[in-house]
Amino acid sequence: MDVPSDIAFTPTVKAMQARFGSRDAYARMEEKGGWRTEITEDLAAFIAEQRSVFLATATTDGQPYIQHRGGPPGFLAILDERTIGMADFSGNRQYITLGNLADNPKAYLFLIDYANRRRVKIWGEARFVEDDALETQLMPDGYKAKAERVLLFTVKTWDTNCPQHIPQRFEAADIAAALAERDERIAMLEAEIAALKP
Repeated sequence: MDVPSDIAFTPTVKAMQARFGSRDAYARMEEKGGWRTEITEDLAAFIAEQRSVFLATATTDGQPYIQHRGGPPGFLAILDERTIGMADFSGNRQYITLGNLADNPKAYLFLIDYANRRRVKIWGEARFVEDDALETQLMPDGYKAKAERVLLFTVKTWDTNCPQHIPQRFEAADIAAALAERDERIAMLEAEIAALKP
């Protein structure tokens, strides 16, 4: 790769960009260094807030597969400026991602924050390791799940997307907390009103 975005902008993609008029803008971006290749403080903060991530892998012949992974905020951990780790919780036991990564380490993370209409795309390579100490370190406190192994994701490059077309959605727990706060405030105000009545 000449620039980090070449991981996604293949010669064919660049030809399409030229054909449809966006190539010049991306060429200027590439001249300035292009996409980031290490985890910045802003990216680390965004990742730490996530409760959900989509992990894409592919077979050796290119058959894609995408899997949802979730957990409490912090289930995705920054291990260093190029590495994201997570405990691999037991699931449906199909082991498609496990098998794909054994044959083809290329992987992709897609993170989306619906409430704030933000998304991040991360290209890299991933592998599973069996390491009890690291598994314990990455297991979220109090989370009711069983970890089977650890997924280590090495970041090659990443990019953000504009918020256009991201529907705004909110987590049920966040709505419940906001409603509880509102109800508490209403009860307090009603008590104050009642105390003011003769």
